Amino acid sequence: MTEVARRRGTQLLWALPLAVYALSRLVQLAFVWWMADNGEVRSRLLAWDGGHFVRLAEEGYPAGYSYTTDGELTGNGLAFFPGYPMLVRIVHLATGLEVGTAAITVAWIAGAFAAVLICALGTRLYDERVGLALTALFCTQPMSMALSMAYSEALFVAMVAGMFLFAHRGDWLVAGVFGLGAALSRPTGAAAALGLAVAAAMAVHRSRRAARTGEEDDPGKSGRRVPAWQPVAAAAVALAGVPGYLLWVGLRVGDLGAWFDIQTAGWGTTFDYGTSTFKFVRDALRTGEGWVQVSVAWMVIGVVVLAAVAVAKRVWIPLQVYGLIALVLVLGQGGYYHSKPRLLVPVLLILVPPAIAIGRARPRTAALVLSGCAAFGLWYGSYLITVWHYAI
Repeated sequence: MTEVARRRGTQLLWALPLAVYALSRLVQLAFVWWMADNGEVRSRLLAWDGGHFVRLAEEGYPAGYSYTTDGELTGNGLAFFPGYPMLVRIVHLATGLEVGTAAITVAWIAGAFAAVLICALGTRLYDERVGLALTALFCTQPMSMALSMAYSEALFVAMVAGMFLFAHRGDWLVAGVFGLGAALSRPTGAAAALGLAVAAAMAVHRSRRAARTGEEDDPGKSGRRVPAWQPVAAAAVALAGVPGYLLWVGLRVGDLGAWFDIQTAGWGTTFDYGTSTFKFVRDALRTGEGWVQVSVAWMVIGVVVLAAVAVAKRVWIPLQVYGLIALVLVLGQGGYYHSKPRLLVPVLLILVPPAIAIGRARPRTAALVLSGCAAFGLWYGSYLITVWHYAI
């Protein structure tokens, strides 16, 4: 490959996913403007959890528990991990942007990075067409609306995709930094850290086997050979993130289980091993009221099937580990059923099987399928933050 061709290929790897991301955001915002009362878009992008993130960026974390006027424990900002609100605060102070505008700006920029990194990861694991299809599915899935809102999903996915990309390349110290960023952005960062730990264990095993047999250390998969301590250090740094934040919350409140109590009191997200989700799906399909409830039930069934297909297709094991644990965390907890489509946005594993199928299809077929997915997904997310009156 000539230097010109290589440079052109590199440019396409970031230009095409950016174009897909930008187009999806424009269409999404056009839907929101069309469906929202009086065309009010900004307030919709700052709704629900966005308000918590904006307050955290403005005021910092509360000193302890919060209570209702009746004296009952309720949720507060301590439930939200610090990565996104800290970045919003930095952008606000550095640019002078109003905090809400800074929050939306950070989410949009993080989403752009996520799109590029997902495309690069899919290209490295498979090929350019699969990478681009994976990016398109990510940007247009049913609650990709969260990528445009003052929510932490965009930042989290950027961190996760970067972590796996650099781990696969063998750039372990960079992967560890991304892993820590993921762990400090959302509680699901624990699943990402475990995925990185598996990748590190695989790298150490390959390195030891290569040293024992005198063979090359499989640079095509894991990148250049590096000292064994680097993958171990990367995994350790990432694994420390979630426990570190939970410990900080516990010490700040004076109760080591404070984070879990706040989550349960504010959002009802107690882990019940999927009992609530099973009952929801069963009842929605038998006696469900309204198409949103039924659509979420079918979505839950669909993602379980896609996860099983991903395992059968032998997707890269670290990505499998992360995706399956993240999926269990989403489906294994109680809480609002209408939040599950948003919580599924970072579970990249479930997008891999359709991305592979689309990447292998004829260009015309791939374009038609992606256009149909985009039309439904972008409309669906816009509906849930405008016409639908409950938190997502």
